[in-house]
Amino acid sequence: MDNRDDQLRHSLGAHDIILTAQGAYYALTGLWALVHIGSFQWVTGPKVDTWLVKTVGALVLVSGTVMAASGFRRRDLPEIRALAAGSAVAFTLIDTIYVAKRRISPVYLLDAVAEVGFALALFANRPRTQKGLQ
Repeated sequence: MDNRDDQLRHSLGAHDIILTAQGAYYALTGLWALVHIGSFQWVTGPKVDTWLVKTVGALVLVSGTVMAASGFRRRDLPEIRALAAGSAVAFTLIDTIYVAKRRISPVYLLDAVAEVGFALALFANRPRTQKGLQ
C-alpha cells in the first residue's frame, strides 16, 4: 500500500465531515448556554426559565459531542445518523413555529437555516446499499 492509499483510507468522507460539523455546532451552542447565559440571552433574547435553557444546552452539548466524535472517528452508525437528522428537523420546526408565533426571537431563523443545511447535507450524503437506499 502506498502513501496515497493510506491517506485515502484515513481521510474523512463527506458524511463524516457533516456529522463532525453539526456536532461541533451543537456542542459549542450548548456549551455557550451553560458557560455564559448572559451573552446567550443577549443574542437570543431574554428567557423566563434559565434552568430550562441550561437543561437544553446540556442535552445539545452531549448530543453534539456524540455526533462530532462519531464523524471524526468515521463511525457511520444508523442511530447516529437518525440522531443528527432528527435533531436538525426538530430544531428547524421549533425555530420556525415559535418565531412565527412570536414566542422566540427572529434570530432563531438563522439557526433554522443552519439546521436545514445539516438535514439536506445528511440526506444528500446518506449511505446507499446494493439493494437501494438504506
